[in-house]
Amino acid sequence: MSIWFHNARLIDPETGTDSIGTLLVQGGQITERDGPCPDGAEAVDCGGKCLAPGIVDLGVQVGEPGAQHKESLRTAGLAAARGGVTTIIMRPDTDPAIDTPEVLEYVTRRATARTPVNIRAMAALTRGRAGREMSEIGLLLDAGAVAFTDGDRVVGNTRLLARCMAYAKGLGALIIGHPQDPGLSAGACATSGKFASLRGLPAVSPMAERMGFDRDMGLVEMTGARYHADQITCARSLPALERAKANGLDVTAGISIHHLTLNDLDLGDYRTFFKFTPPLRSEDDRRAMVQAVGDGLIDVICSMHTPQDEESKRLPFEEAAAGAVGLQTLLPAAMRLYHSEGLALPAIWRALSLNPAQRLGLDCGRLASGAPADLVLFDPDAPFVLDRFALQSKSRNTPFDGARMEGRVLASWVGGARIYHHEGQG
Repeated sequence: MSIWFHNARLIDPETGTDSIGTLLVQGGQITERDGPCPDGAEAVDCGGKCLAPGIVDLGVQVGEPGAQHKESLRTAGLAAARGGVTTIIMRPDTDPAIDTPEVLEYVTRRATARTPVNIRAMAALTRGRAGREMSEIGLLLDAGAVAFTDGDRVVGNTRLLARCMAYAKGLGALIIGHPQDPGLSAGACATSGKFASLRGLPAVSPMAERMGFDRDMGLVEMTGARYHADQITCARSLPALERAKANGLDVTAGISIHHLTLNDLDLGDYRTFFKFTPPLRSEDDRRAMVQAVGDGLIDVICSMHTPQDEESKRLPFEEAAAGAVGLQTLLPAAMRLYHSEGLALPAIWRALSLNPAQRLGLDCGRLASGAPADLVLFDPDAPFVLDRFALQSKSRNTPFDGARMEGRVLASWVGGARIYHHEGQG
């Protein structure tokens, strides 16, 4: 089947261009740019709207297995399709954790059968994510794990983490770390400062992130491991990240869309939908992170999708579960960076799609010939008010409920097959 997209505003993160053109898809792959429509091809008029590579969302929590009442593979896939996310990179924080080839194969098989998008899974770095014993990294890599992480459970045993990194280095495996000093950050639910003090909230200094990152960089330098920081959120961490890259360490860094678009003042009157790990930072930190994305110092933007049910959020702020859903809100939230912060769409898509794909060794995230036809068509200017009850996720814990937003997904394709079509879109 051939599809010829025309009158499209092509957002190409690989070349850094934003231009009107055409795109030809044949056999599930992109085959030609700016060519004529071949005989028998389906012509799709994009109406001057943006056509970009589908988002590769690095770090999505799915409740299956163990917490299907919060999110299942099916509902996560539906939310992703509506949000322009064509590849989900699933975290291993399931129950049981993805720490054996058997669990990984179970999740992969279920995902293939139940979701319209691509789902690849990370595996736990230590058994049960308990930080006591290294998981079978070699066997898990052979079974299809794309990276290894214990998520927000920081491996406190430095010697064990060094062993994991050294072993991963020999296999070429990617380690994903959560830069935090576990002793300082334990029990904290806000960033230290005047606001946290006025609210009486247990707080953590931004230096906890810097200290955790410095430790990990020392181990990376010692072992030569490939390393990705899941979230860098503080301005104080940026010089260390810049030095690590300048010194030739194989290091990249990500950040969630919530830390790029919200700050600690949004906590307001103890609004638990705004509770995250790490907690929201100051406005100065947020602006520094946006600048770092624009400069390419921070490589990846992700949703850090973390579904929590109503019972987990309707608690006092200190006791409420951290996290928010983000698969369906990632794209419109990212448009805030385009409209308000002045970041160009190719730069945003470099962090949303190209960089995470390349870091994980995936072939998607591009509009080049031979790339898979995983695409999203969207209107960056379409305004709407977000209603959390319209989300496809089982859990609706979004900080953007009732917010005025811009940016609507009109259609999405995986391997050339359309998996979502907005009503009213021709």
